[in-house]
Amino acid sequence: MPRIICPRCNRPESRCLCALIPSLPSRTRVLILQHPSEVNHALNTARLAALGLVNAELVVGETVDPALLNPPGYRACLLFPGEDAQPLAASAAGQQPMLLVVPDGTWRKARKLLHLNPVLAALPRVTLDGAPPSRYRLRKAPAAGALSTIEAITQALEVLEAPASFQPLLAPFDALIDGQIAAMGEDVYRRNHVQE
Repeated sequence: MPRIICPRCNRPESRCLCALIPSLPSRTRVLILQHPSEVNHALNTARLAALGLVNAELVVGETVDPALLNPPGYRACLLFPGEDAQPLAASAAGQQPMLLVVPDGTWRKARKLLHLNPVLAALPRVTLDGAPPSRYRLRKAPAAGALSTIEAITQALEVLEAPASFQPLLAPFDALIDGQIAAMGEDVYRRNHVQE
């Protein structure tokens, strides 16, 4: 008998995360560009971020409609490291709100999105400075400061919209990770994911 899947959070009904997903407003608009290979990933944090933010949109594909990167009233920036990336800072009062464009996928897939979309690669880049360590205990970070999509968005919004808190966005993420660890068992988790 096939498992019943929640149509909103895309999790098995018995592990539905919808009760934990907030509905947070933000001045910043978040546009998540998800590589198609991530859509059915069990730990799809981009979907959770888009569901938890009122002013967010999730677009799946390898190519981006340039019109999405130019909404009226917003200045677009790409949240992605690079030589010319500027550390995010709190938005100055009266300054046009930001459209924060966030590629979602492995680092390789995210770079491919930029390669396939020169208009995306041409956006001013911003990066997180001094982000806390990742809570993604099931994946080894490729570099210090590497975060899951939902963690990066949460951290970015906390910087841009201080003193507002976006920590509730991480509640379904934490539950998702805890559920995965419980499903694999503590011994398997410790053997494969805990570094002594």
